[in-house]
Amino acid sequence: MTRHERNIRAQAAASHAAGDFACEVIAGLSASYKRLPCRYFYDAPGSRLFEEITALDEYYPTRTETAILRAHGAGMAKSAGRGAALIEFGSGSSRKTELLLAALEAPRAYVPIDVSIAALDDAVVRLRNRMPRLKVIPVHGDFCEALALPSALLDGARLGFFPGSTIGNFDPASAVRLLRHFGGVLGAGARFIVGVDLEKNPQRLIAAYNDAKGVTAQFNLNLLARINRELGGDFDLSRFRHVAIYDQQHKRIEMHLVSLGTQNVRVLGHVFSFAPGESIHTENSYKYSIERFQALAGEAGWRSSEVWLDARRDFSVHELILPGAA
Repeated sequence: MTRHERNIRAQAAASHAAGDFACEVIAGLSASYKRLPCRYFYDAPGSRLFEEITALDEYYPTRTETAILRAHGAGMAKSAGRGAALIEFGSGSSRKTELLLAALEAPRAYVPIDVSIAALDDAVVRLRNRMPRLKVIPVHGDFCEALALPSALLDGARLGFFPGSTIGNFDPASAVRLLRHFGGVLGAGARFIVGVDLEKNPQRLIAAYNDAKGVTAQFNLNLLARINRELGGDFDLSRFRHVAIYDQQHKRIEMHLVSLGTQNVRVLGHVFSFAPGESIHTENSYKYSIERFQALAGEAGWRSSEVWLDARRDFSVHELILPGAA
């Protein structure tokens, strides 16, 4: 693909994404209980801030999952067998994936699936430089929507990959539907590696999502800044406060942006009123016990095969198998 063709594709994708963003912002802020989808955190500034978050002392998930992949990647790869195709849902930078790709025996292809063309292009260039024999087949799309794997991948072993505890951003019923959807994409006989954050002391969880340096607060507030940049909003970020709480009943961290006073905000000709203390709910991050996640996966049609943990049992990486002939 030429640079001109890549630019045209990127512009078309950006136009479509901007339309979705506008619709979801207006709908979310118009609701009696205001909310915004967490997937819109990750514009360029948001992605940079998230990279900072992953290096913070309080934020354990990224380094813990990476350590598990380093320690147990060979076991994960052995189950997949020689010549497996690795399919990653929401691949982003694909940096964790390199650990699994390096452990696989002669993988026949890597298929990163992501909504960001820039992230896909960067990952493809980097992986082709580092692993020139690896066939990389990027798929641009939302992993929650209908997807079809390249026909060449339907024969032979398929290994799905969904790291980062992204599954925790979905409520349990939605997570079941998503896992069932992944099963439909990967097909009978497929294996699936999923990162899942575990239940722990709520104070540790709150600290991980409300760090002392305030980087997570900047990350959350950047969602309002993005609305200002891309949709002509007039949010005054100084009049909103980042709040992270733990909901014991639902076993989840919630992130909110709380209004510090009575105010009106304009976006695309719409006016949204905020009362003091009223919040915009921006993210959930569900935490699981091993048994609870295995039951959830089973409800979606997957059989639990293996679980890898760190020494503190902070994080888990699960291998699931979809019954049936490959």
